[in-house]
Amino acid sequence: MAKYNITEKREKEAAYRSLVSPRLMDEMKEKILNIIVMQKKYKDKDYSARKLAEDLGTNTRYVSAVVNVKFHMNYASFVNKYRIEEAMSILVDKRYQNLRMEEVSDMVGFANRQSFYASFYKIMKMTPRDYRLQHLQQHPSQVAKRTAKKQQEAAK
Repeated sequence: MAKYNITEKREKEAAYRSLVSPRLMDEMKEKILNIIVMQKKYKDKDYSARKLAEDLGTNTRYVSAVVNVKFHMNYASFVNKYRIEEAMSILVDKRYQNLRMEEVSDMVGFANRQSFYASFYKIMKMTPRDYRLQHLQQHPSQVAKRTAKKQQEAAK
């Protein structure tokens, strides 16, 4: 007799996922993309799955089912993916080089710097600061300008 009762974990399909027909799922997928991506609702810190469901005229279980099945992630990960993509653009954009990480975090819709860093690291396997520095190193003139500005600020 085995010392430990170990059984293989079976992949269990969530019951509510089968409640949404494939046709309705495709329609909702397009509507979700329109609202979250095209209307840039991912930038709104307070735009929850509940508000999305209200805008779609459905409930959060349906929204969750569609996001899980069609995008293979949960709602928070789905929204954070677009936030991180925008943050990556901002971090390497010369116009925004003087922004602090808190400001970048706020611009893309994160509630705080910690959740921004955690999400960024989860997706990119590096911090936003490291990402910015890595891209600045590819453009040395930007590093020199930034260093000079920091030295001026420190001297004040």
